[in-house]
Amino acid sequence: MHNPAMAALGLNWRYLAFEVHPDNLRSAIAGAKAMNFVGLNLTVPHKLLAVDLVDLLDESARKWGAVNTIRFEGQTVDGQWQALHAFSEPRKEIRTRGFNTDADAITRALRDDLGFEPRGKSVLLLGAGGAGRVAALKLADESVAELHLVNRTISKAEQLATELKGVPGVRVSVGYPKDDVDLVLNATSLGLKKEDSLPLDSKAFSLSRARAAYDMIYRPAETPFLRAAAEADCRTANGLGMLLYQGAKALELWTGKTAPISIMREALMKNVYGSSI
Repeated sequence: MHNPAMAALGLNWRYLAFEVHPDNLRSAIAGAKAMNFVGLNLTVPHKLLAVDLVDLLDESARKWGAVNTIRFEGQTVDGQWQALHAFSEPRKEIRTRGFNTDADAITRALRDDLGFEPRGKSVLLLGAGGAGRVAALKLADESVAELHLVNRTISKAEQLATELKGVPGVRVSVGYPKDDVDLVLNATSLGLKKEDSLPLDSKAFSLSRARAAYDMIYRPAETPFLRAAAEADCRTANGLGMLLYQGAKALELWTGKTAPISIMREALMKNVYGSSI
């Protein structure tokens, strides 16, 4: 999605993918810095590791405890730091600033794709790992009323519940809710493979008790979880919108320009599903 967007913005830039072992992440960031890259995106497991590897953390990265976007910044003659797109010549002094664009992308996708407004709602969150943790913190920050945490390893859900205890107005519990919920959000990897089981225990919680279901997985377009949710008359959406919005925000951080969302969405649809429909 980034390359068509950069072309539309008139930028002679390229977005490339590199596979980097976690042990080599520090060297990879240093190499990109030496080659005057304008920025980087990071995925699992690099998001947590990068928190300690960048020169400066943006408020978004500090708040959510993970870095998925790095912007390289150069120093002006008067000592100010600016994104490298602002300079016509390579800079000698460059620093790395870490951002998190995932959290805002989650709630934007929920609003745009499901019409879901978090404030005052009840959410059953499946998965308390990296993605689940950021989702839980963001939903709590957006004033959900109830947050029910379910994770294969109960201790991890309990740890996240403890982290959320200080958020005023949010009731947090570990385990399946007794009452209906407004949203079930899957933040696990269950559904990536055809043979995967559902990410929740249907005997403990029926999807007929949820009004909407969101799966962070976007390929396949319809996971067994979303299929079951649709059969239970839930409104459903997959994670393509989240992928789109986190990428669009990263592009804006690097370029200082408004991301062409429609172009990026069309490119994603064609790349992921082979169609713009």
